[in-house]
Amino acid sequence: AVAKVSKTFVKVTAEHDESGQVRPLLLTWTDGRKYEIDRVTDVRQAPSLRGGGLGMRYTVKVRGKEVYLFEDEGRWFIEG
Repeated sequence: AVAKVSKTFVKVTAEHDESGQVRPLLLTWTDGRKYEIDRVTDVRQAPSLRGGGLGMRYTVKVRGKEVYLFEDEGRWFIEG
């Protein structure tokens, strides 16, 4: 059986423009640490292969590291 990896839900501060585009700017980890999102390199509808579910997947750079940030019905999470 394939081990299912958990979702870590995070708080995200995002900018919403007049066309409905969402750009995540800052993520706050469960322990309160804040990380600025340096860049959004890709946005697409995609399943969370490890966490399950379907939502928008934002490929973002945080401190030079590429991270998949998922938004599903208003909740944000990172796999792992």
